[in-house]
Amino acid sequence: MPAPLDIRVDDLTSEASIGLVRQHLAGMHAQTPAESVHALDVAGLRHPSVTVWSAWRDGEIAGIGALARLGDEDGELKSMRVVDAHLGTGVGRAILRHILEAARAAGLTRVWLETGSDAPFLAARTLYASEGFDECAPFGSYRPDPASTFMTRAL
Repeated sequence: MPAPLDIRVDDLTSEASIGLVRQHLAGMHAQTPAESVHALDVAGLRHPSVTVWSAWRDGEIAGIGALARLGDEDGELKSMRVVDAHLGTGVGRAILRHILEAARAAGLTRVWLETGSDAPFLAARTLYASEGFDECAPFGSYRPDPASTFMTRAL
C-alpha cells in the first residue's frame, strides 16, 4: 500500500513543483495543437485568482492541480498532472477531490474544466466523469474546438 499523500497549497517556488508544471506544459504541447493548449504556465498559475495544490508522497512530488476562480460562484480546474511513477495510484483522484472540497468551502457552486478530446486524455475524462463531471458546451472565453472537451459539475 502506498504511503499517504500530503496535499498542500503550493506557492510554486520549489524546483519540484516548477518542474512538474513545465513537464505538464511540454506534455500538452506534444499531444495537442498549439492553438488548443490552454494549460497555464508558472506565471499564470501564480495569478492571485488561482490556487495551486501539490501532492507529496514520501517527500517527493506526486502531482499538482489548480483552481482558478471565475467569479463569486464558479471555478475552473486547471493544470491537473500526476507524476508518471504515480499514475494509477489514486493521486489524481485525491487531488481532484481535495480541490472540489476547497472550492465548496470557498463558496463556489460550480466547477468547470477543459481537457483534451483525443485518446491520450481518455483517463482524465474518465476520472472527471466518475467524479460527477458532465460534458458541456464551451464556457467563459473558450470557443468550440475539436481538440477540447468541456465538462462541469455542481458542488
